Amino acid sequence: MQRRRTVRVPASSANLGPGFDAFAAALALHMELEVEETGTFAVETDLPIAKDRRNLAVRGFERLHPPDAFTFRITSDIPLSGGLGTSAAAYVAGLLAADSIFELDADLLAHATALEGHPDNVAAALRGGFVICADGEATRFDPPSGLEAVLVVPHAAVRTAQARAALPAEVPMQEAVFNVAHGALLTLGLVQGDWDLVSRGLQDRLHQSRRAGLFPRSSALLEKATALGALGATISGAGPTVLVWSHYEQTGGVVEGLRRETAGWADVMRVPFEGAGGRVRAL
Repeated sequence: MQRRRTVRVPASSANLGPGFDAFAAALALHMELEVEETGTFAVETDLPIAKDRRNLAVRGFERLHPPDAFTFRITSDIPLSGGLGTSAAAYVAGLLAADSIFELDADLLAHATALEGHPDNVAAALRGGFVICADGEATRFDPPSGLEAVLVVPHAAVRTAQARAALPAEVPMQEAVFNVAHGALLTLGLVQGDWDLVSRGLQDRLHQSRRAGLFPRSSALLEKATALGALGATISGAGPTVLVWSHYEQTGGVVEGLRRETAGWADVMRVPFEGAGGRVRAL
């Protein structure tokens, strides 16, 4: 009997303003991976991604078991570039498939972190909801009722390596203190459903301003978001996608305003925060 699994994994937005490489949230865009034991290796997809062993879902699977006898079928509605956790979703999908097929009960967060290089996106992809990563673990909590996400996805991409290179090896103490304090405010606001605290907590002094030159139009939206009726906005991961935070009563107007601001250079997507993480189904 041929072994077969389907895996569904959400997109993610990391950093969330002050929480550099530690905070992330899952978003309701998904990658789907079907893995079937066919006796030969193949990758089948219409996406413009690697179709050999360089494929990230295959690499995730291979972390736990050789992929030689398996066919990998991939679909996704996650934008392939822009800071929405596409690589994290792929690694997590491959890991989940292998772990389920071979009943390994592996430490998937540790394996995914090793592949991705940092834990935030992979933790959100695995667990769903909001995550805070520390000490090799991820603490998860549900999105608060009434909070919605709007994504601004620019047509032009920026390489993650380029965005990482824009950051210094060290930051001044004042900036570190600012981000610690605002990360705490954001967490408290999300847990309590306090929109004023969420809005205050989205501020950052560590990474967003240093990357502004790489995507100036995205960065300008961080200042305009509240004037459009949003709680605030953050650069999603390494950018250039912008995550705009909104209370559901204002979201319609926020979307209209963002479409006016971004006409011709970005797509605006109303995307809920996702409570569910990666899921596996045996076929």
